[in-house]
Amino acid sequence: MPPAAPPSAPHIPVLLRPLLRAVSPVEGIWIDGTFGAGGYARGLLEAGADQVIGIDRDPMVFDMAGDWAAEYGDKLRLVEANFADMDKHAEGVDGVVLDLGVSSMQLDLAERGFSFMRDGPLDMRMGVTGDSAADLVNSAEEVDLADILYTYGEERASRRIARAIVREREKEPITRTLQLAGIIEGCLPRQKPGQSHPATRSFQALRIAVNDEYGALYQGLLAAERVLRPGGWLAVVSFHSIEDRMVKRFFQARGGALGNANRFAPEVEAPDPQFKIANRKAIGADPEELDVNPRARSALLRVATRTDAPAGEIDAKSIAMPLLKGAR
Repeated sequence: MPPAAPPSAPHIPVLLRPLLRAVSPVEGIWIDGTFGAGGYARGLLEAGADQVIGIDRDPMVFDMAGDWAAEYGDKLRLVEANFADMDKHAEGVDGVVLDLGVSSMQLDLAERGFSFMRDGPLDMRMGVTGDSAADLVNSAEEVDLADILYTYGEERASRRIARAIVREREKEPITRTLQLAGIIEGCLPRQKPGQSHPATRSFQALRIAVNDEYGALYQGLLAAERVLRPGGWLAVVSFHSIEDRMVKRFFQARGGALGNANRFAPEVEAPDPQFKIANRKAIGADPEELDVNPRARSALLRVATRTDAPAGEIDAKSIAMPLLKGAR
């Protein structure tokens, strides 16, 4: 699904400067698990990394990197894959960086179907395989659609919107972004100045469902734990509260900071922590970055270092991963 033309505005990696400061000195082999426009990969290489393995499920990003990636030679290795499987493509790395969510490049391209601001096919896939958003809205049961909108988008009008989608798809298939956005708008009060678009939460929910973003994050954090050497860095940039909560709870659980949930229960010796948390509070953008990159306003960076404790498993519920009713 190559774009007709590259996005007009360059993608600016958020929180790159504070990330590089937090993991300084940058050295060894790093994984950029969400390669995108390559901003983090280039930043790491320029800061001293010996090699960066750029992973992305979207083949388009590698085509777009063709005019500059070659200048780094073997120092940049590109892999088409989901970052949830990063440990299948490397071992014993010195750092992992993840920039979560949809990229501005994907949002800018109407033909990718992520945006309710431009008309395009209702796709939303970050890769090129699997069901699209059109497949989902035209085939899912009403109760399942409502569950997706509520659980992944925190949309309070989820049942009303799901009912309207089912009603409209019986007349004709829902295949375009503006077609779906219009259905959603008809279910909600008129947008007031300063408010987000009525379709924001629903489009977010469908995108997360189509790409299994929370599942990928859960599996990706565990994969990072497995692939990092002792002393290696894990840095995660998130853009909304659910993702940040999952990352925070993962670091707390693997850093031995969750404590005993029941103070009346017998004390149980905790296993050695797999991570040492670098900053107790998430790092946000400074005024200088916000001036040049407003997208950074909602971004939060969390950083931790790998210990020598063996990697393990952790239940998705314990890191507050949202689960649809059928998966609970």
